[in-house]
Amino acid sequence: MSQWLSPAFPVSAYAYSHGLEAEIAGGRVTDAQGIQDWIAAVLAAGTGRSDAIVMLAARRAEDTPEALTDLARALAGSRERLEETEAQGRALAETLGALGIGDGVARPYPVTLGLAARGLDLPDRTVAALYLQGFAGALVSVAVRFVPLGQTEGQRLQAALHPAIEEVAAEAVAAGLDGIGTAVFGADLAAMEHERLEVRIFRT
Repeated sequence: MSQWLSPAFPVSAYAYSHGLEAEIAGGRVTDAQGIQDWIAAVLAAGTGRSDAIVMLAARRAEDTPEALTDLARALAGSRERLEETEAQGRALAETLGALGIGDGVARPYPVTLGLAARGLDLPDRTVAALYLQGFAGALVSVAVRFVPLGQTEGQRLQAALHPAIEEVAAEAVAAGLDGIGTAVFGADLAAMEHERLEVRIFRT
């Protein structure tokens, strides 16, 4: 699973900022501490947590892939967020299919990942933590390139997020689909604002 979540795996995670580009461009997040707080909030009360729950639901067959696909689409709060989860899910399904894993059907990213992870001999909490680590790492990479932060500062930031990742992973394992909920309205608004930026480095 570490291979699937590696920056080298061709899902183009580097191309998506999840709205963080708009936050940085608007001067609302300007340093490592601000980035850490923003990512930690998205992990704990935004897409990180909700997608981890959906991913585990797919892995544990808590609902059908079709129902989980509809749920994942509904959880995308903006056009670009929907594009992000669908494009990455499609790329993940295509690459895994070429490796003989999964059915190659394009679904939102957490659903595709959860279905592929069914065959892994790993605890759910480890699977969730690995997913969240990859999610956080992609956002840290955005900050390293666009704030910009140095590479060393980026690694410090990633390490500082480990406790939040572990906590959210544990919550996701226990929550189940009934426990889904998001409350990071600033991040959702930033994702919408990003659609109107005249100059953009990232796709979302």
